[in-house]
Amino acid sequence: MKNLKTIAIALLVVFGTTTAMAQNKKINVDKSKINWVGKKVTGQHAGNINLSEGTLVFEKKALKGGTFTVDMTSITVTDLEAGKGKEKLEGHLKADDFFGTDKFKTAKLDFKLISSNGDNTYNVTADLTIKGITAPVTFKIAVKGNTATTTFKVDRTKYGIKYGSGSFFDNLGDKTIDDQFDLTVNLQF
Repeated sequence: MKNLKTIAIALLVVFGTTTAMAQNKKINVDKSKINWVGKKVTGQHAGNINLSEGTLVFEKKALKGGTFTVDMTSITVTDLEAGKGKEKLEGHLKADDFFGTDKFKTAKLDFKLISSNGDNTYNVTADLTIKGITAPVTFKIAVKGNTATTTFKVDRTKYGIKYGSGSFFDNLGDKTIDDQFDLTVNLQF
């Protein structure tokens, strides 16, 4: 009987230590926000997109991992009003020229390398998959309480999105669209 108690205590210690070492924090997708800005020669457009799911992994309060799925069908434009180009631009962003959301309904981001800068900020290298194409992205992320925030740029041409790119087409003039778009992410968990 004594041996059974010893084994039970040992198992509790092992499992308790393992649980304390790695904690998965599920992202609250209803409270989290992803905003985007795409620029062109004559101005810019802005909007948002929703997370389907996400998890941050912590060990002893230090960020150690993360994985996220974005619902590409949820992309919206926020700087135009209904009936004044909003629907047309949203349709074009969902078309094959851009994100092809009929075929590629989600995008994924998986953290691969993380290093601490101190003060709860981290450098992250992650694999971003858009339209079935995976390429690395790097960014800094700050964690405070139950929130994590970051801002970074994505080069859309690395994912086969070349529409209006001056890097691939000549004589676009004021129809040229920047290859990079900006993402501002506020995660709540």
